[in-house]
Amino acid sequence: MPKNPRLAASSSTEDRAPLATPEDIATYLGVPVKTLYQWRHRRIGPNALKVGRHLRYRWTEVDEWLTAQSAYDLTA
Repeated sequence: MPKNPRLAASSSTEDRAPLATPEDIATYLGVPVKTLYQWRHRRIGPNALKVGRHLRYRWTEVDEWLTAQSAYDLTA
């Protein structure tokens, strides 16, 4: 077992993207930050994590949510 488990874990997380802030996601999606908070309240937006009292997003989940939004058939 390594003496410092944090050092061992950090080497496997080097390729992870950092968590995104609501401001990052709002810029990425081209919507106001307030819209993200409304989507979260209505449970229709991308999944957000609470880190302490702050909201953070995983980029992979935002991209999956965005892909699911474009999967709707609008020709019905």
